[in-house]
Amino acid sequence: MTKHFRPKRSRYVTLTIMGAAAFALAGCKDDSQVDAQAFPDLASCEQAAGAGGEFTAEQCRTAFAQAQELNVESAPRYDSLQVCEEEHGAGNCGSEEQATGQQSSGGMGSIFMPLLAGYLIGNMLGGRGSAQPLYRNGQGGYTNADRSATFSTNNGKAKLNQGLFKKPASTIGKAPMTKATAVSRGGFGSSATTRSFGG
Repeated sequence: MTKHFRPKRSRYVTLTIMGAAAFALAGCKDDSQVDAQAFPDLASCEQAAGAGGEFTAEQCRTAFAQAQELNVESAPRYDSLQVCEEEHGAGNCGSEEQATGQQSSGGMGSIFMPLLAGYLIGNMLGGRGSAQPLYRNGQGGYTNADRSATFSTNNGKAKLNQGLFKKPASTIGKAPMTKATAVSRGGFGSSATTRSFGG
């Protein structure tokens, strides 16, 4: 009797990322793919736009404003700088005022948040632009606000799942994560299978 071995279908997806190292993505349920690009800051996006990049300078500014808005609304919030830095790495956190440029959402005592470390633009074709803030994840990579994805860089192109661009839940006015809460959630990247992207 002949056994037929089917090669295991890899959960890994290979994508081309221009000018950057590989992305690693996890946990998106919407599998439709959109063109996406990550930038460490607005100036990098505008510079790429000036060099004939995929996005216009106006799209860069619009997406950056969306990412900043989501940063204020949905960035992870912690009850201490130590817990924040355990999740995002030393020097990558600040007070809520430092991280958002706004007054504290109030009533919860001291709140610390990861500092914005870039932004992700996707689905700009057809005028349905969408953006996500990026933060350091404490393992030398980057993550989004709801911690559903991890990336090895904050600069590059890829086709990403549309679900990655859904608006994350608001964290404003909610109790900040304590060390116990952060541990119970397993830290970044542990709640979903991670897929690697090759460049």
